[in-house]
Amino acid sequence: MARSPGLALPSPPLPLLLLLLAAAIGPAAAKDNCTCATNKMTLCRADGPGGRCQCRVLGLDSPVDCSTLTSKCLLLKARMRAPKGGRALVRPSEHALLDNDGLYDPDCDHEGRFKARQCNRTSVCWCVNSVGVRRTDKGDLSLRCDELVRTHHILLDLRHSPAARAFNRSDLDAELRRLFRERYRLHPRFVAAVHYERPTIQIELRQNASEKAPGDVDIADAAYYFERDVKGESLFPGPGGLDMRVRGEPLLVERTLIYYLDEKPPQFSMKRLTAGLVAVIVVVVVALVAGVAVLVITNRRKSGKYRKVEVKELGELRKEPSL
Repeated sequence: MARSPGLALPSPPLPLLLLLLAAAIGPAAAKDNCTCATNKMTLCRADGPGGRCQCRVLGLDSPVDCSTLTSKCLLLKARMRAPKGGRALVRPSEHALLDNDGLYDPDCDHEGRFKARQCNRTSVCWCVNSVGVRRTDKGDLSLRCDELVRTHHILLDLRHSPAARAFNRSDLDAELRRLFRERYRLHPRFVAAVHYERPTIQIELRQNASEKAPGDVDIADAAYYFERDVKGESLFPGPGGLDMRVRGEPLLVERTLIYYLDEKPPQFSMKRLTAGLVAVIVVVVVALVAGVAVLVITNRRKSGKYRKVEVKELGELRKEPSL
């Protein structure tokens, strides 16, 4: 029907106009806000019904659940496959290990966890624990790793500036527990203890396989996210890094060491180990029997200088001059 020249059609009600506007700008807004809240080493796009945001690990076809932490195995694969010369997603660490099985391209299972046996491109293989740390001698492709041994106890050993004044133990304990609960989404029952003797802070994470329920963050992933945060290489998106404060006082960490305790002792051949590593293994075995975590730093004199032997990320030994 033709509209009379002097007759105006009624305007649509305001709620209908808002719905139409939302439908028009919705896909564009979803595309702009499509990021992974817990992993910046991802590629995300609005896809599927309603433009739902879907994210996959950088360089892989593995989807990630951005409501929780990404597994350490997938994060290491993403670091190895990050494009060179592009946007720096994670800054290489000065402590990154370059030799042998330091930073390697791991094999992950369908859940994103480490497979028990890992091999490099030269067909050298070794067995790892659930944190990806080597726990056997290296061998060839015939090497068998019958099971993935779980790391059930992680000790985070930190040191803040000796010049900083001592923190109140209760306040420090509460802040670190809040950090792991809110930032790393780790259930409070897995933060077993926080110890403090200025300037050393120790955080114990414990999680047996029988205690871990579906959906629980693994202590291995929480420890790895924390390590990257402390080193200024946060895995979370955004310009802001980790800002730890206790009653308003900044907590600045100068050194971080991470020690792993497995449910079963490692299987190195003693005759092939240095004295320092033998000491570490013996103490770890004793600790396993006693049910406590032990920190080991071995000093020895070489060429007129003291050198420190540390168990570093991915189970390697790195020697460096002590201060």
